[in-house]
Amino acid sequence: QDAFEAFHVDKVLVSKYLKPLQIGELAPDQPSVEPTKNEMLLRDFRELRHTVEKMGLLEPNKLFFFLHLAHILLLEAAAWLILFYFGTSLVPFAASLLVLTISQVQASWLQHDLGHLSVFKKTKWNHLLHKFVMCHLLGASAKWWNLLHSQHHSKPNCFRKDPDMDMHPFLFTLGKRLSVELGIKKKKYMPYNHQHKYFFITLPPFLFPTFFQYHTFYVAYTKRYWVDLAWMMTFYIRFFCTYGLLLEIKSGFWPLLCLHRMLESSWFVWVSQMNHMPMDIYYDRNLDWASTQLQATCNVEQSLFNDWFTGHLNFQIEHHLFPTMPRHNYWKVAPLVKSLCAKHGIEYQCKPLLTAFADIVHTLKNSGELWLDAYLHK
Repeated sequence: QDAFEAFHVDKVLVSKYLKPLQIGELAPDQPSVEPTKNEMLLRDFRELRHTVEKMGLLEPNKLFFFLHLAHILLLEAAAWLILFYFGTSLVPFAASLLVLTISQVQASWLQHDLGHLSVFKKTKWNHLLHKFVMCHLLGASAKWWNLLHSQHHSKPNCFRKDPDMDMHPFLFTLGKRLSVELGIKKKKYMPYNHQHKYFFITLPPFLFPTFFQYHTFYVAYTKRYWVDLAWMMTFYIRFFCTYGLLLEIKSGFWPLLCLHRMLESSWFVWVSQMNHMPMDIYYDRNLDWASTQLQATCNVEQSLFNDWFTGHLNFQIEHHLFPTMPRHNYWKVAPLVKSLCAKHGIEYQCKPLLTAFADIVHTLKNSGELWLDAYLHK
């Protein structure tokens, strides 16, 4: 099936584990596609995937990823050297904080590539380097990320199945249907009609330093990801040994650690939500793979800066349709995806970067107003 094809690189290995689970086959007179799924779109998407494979677009360019890792490590070193050579006064501290944040965000884009098995042909090498980047460079669990992100890709923007939607309704009300439903039930966990205002001071700066910081350790411990926990501790040991020796613990070390997490979090949230939050948010409707991905994603215009700033997640549509595709090939498959959407009357949204950011706020404002109208309605 399409989800199986999308997620797995070594299909022979996975098939070996799935074989004992086979319980039968469809009779010849039984339909192979459920009524909720678009059979014509499925057929054309499968043809497109075959074309993508023939064009070699699922093959990684190792030099691209090597240079990306090299620039991360150089930025990491530069952040420390700034403080070492220029001292710990305000200006060097601010410069070091900026460089460190850039390094951390770019590392988060690289771990995303590794988690999707798109850097090496062999799965084990992706997993090994993923632990180095995610656990050692970023201080979070690689298996924790895979657990949550795989669910997100399986059912993007699907309430109760996409973990990214768990902020509804406790922090925000999301989506037209869910907002109205919440208002009709007279439920109010937050002043949702002001959520487009408090968004700026809640989710972007505090997702990483609070929830993610706690949740990655909680999941790693409860699920006994001992290897990940050991790798994660090397991040904090390294960070303390490098910056702790240069900065005073209370006045320099902890502010650097906390501030870079807040800046990293803000960067990540704005980029990750610009492609999903303005789109349809719904309950599971059991749609086909292509429809599920296309209705929940939109793109941001391509440029060298946008590609670097977003880790190529400006091509979110292509990434969701082909999650194992190396990101340097998204632009090559984009015209083919556009043609597929045009043929089936599906809107292919692509917008400027700042417009995408503004749409997050507009979406929150509209959802809050829908909730308020339903809440006040007698």
